Amino acid sequence: MFKHVHYTEVPAEVVVVEGADKVTVRWVISEADGAPNFAMRIFDFEAAGHSPYHAHEWEHETFILEGDGYLTVEGEKRPFKSGDVIFLPGGTTHNFTAGENGMRMMCLVPVGCK
Repeated sequence: MFKHVHYTEVPAEVVVVEGADKVTVRWVISEADGAPNFAMRIFDFEAAGHSPYHAHEWEHETFILEGDGYLTVEGEKRPFKSGDVIFLPGGTTHNFTAGENGMRMMCLVPVGCK
């Protein structure tokens, strides 16, 4: 199945996970589109928005599209900015926190991950 849309045509959903705040996600490519291996998600973080501090078995490939903030990985805070790429192996404890102007990132994960 072929898909070509602007990412804003995909509805943004509030991330409702314990420990997340001021974050939305757009599942721009997913299993519903016929993607057998990877899902592409666009996350928008308001100022000081954050994901939960968590770990899971799958890896993340992340590209910071806009804004800045910091990544906490295995207890260490690391700043990031627009244009940075971040690889997190499965099992790595992490969270993303946006700076004062918010941030947008793209994240690739294996199909079936939430």
